[in-house]
Amino acid sequence: MESNSKPINTVIFDLGGVLIDWNPRYLYRTIFRTEEEVEWFLTHVCTTEWNEQQDAGRSFAAATEELVARFPGHESAIRAWYDRWQETIRGPIPETVDVLETLKKKNQHRLYALTNWSAETFPWALQHFPFLHWFEGIVVSGVEKTRKPFPDIYQILFDRYQVVPAQTLFIDDNHANIQTAKSLGLHTIHFTSPEYLRQELTHRLLL
Repeated sequence: MESNSKPINTVIFDLGGVLIDWNPRYLYRTIFRTEEEVEWFLTHVCTTEWNEQQDAGRSFAAATEELVARFPGHESAIRAWYDRWQETIRGPIPETVDVLETLKKKNQHRLYALTNWSAETFPWALQHFPFLHWFEGIVVSGVEKTRKPFPDIYQILFDRYQVVPAQTLFIDDNHANIQTAKSLGLHTIHFTSPEYLRQELTHRLLL
């Protein structure tokens, strides 16, 4: 637990992997026959690095055509990434949503979200996950044209909502995002499970 003389008054949640169960394997296991084929495709074609560019603001159309030109033999699977994008989401992670609801009901902390998410698909999430409306504000990477772990997207949230890092807890499942948050003076919890999150928040006297 990071020590600081000022009490935490703000909690920032990541979304995918923390509150929402997103994984492209959910889609591609319905397209390919074996797990090996799925992993090869996600390692060599629709890679994490490729998807991160959409999180940072590149359009679906440009991303898809660029990749189809490089891998024409995989065109149908590439186009499925966005044509069937909703199949990459299994739903909310109920236990973490319960934690968020507890914090909301206690009404002792400002609640925000900072997410790497395409601007083109985030409106769908807002329509389908009511708990997203519990936050006082959400900073979406695709809208801002930058993404975690770059410091500027954290600063956007700080400036927009007058967030003081030393009085703020940041929750994320990505280690690189946690490291940037620490460097900016935020308290952090590296999310590994809802149970661990609840344990840590209880230990820090936030729940």
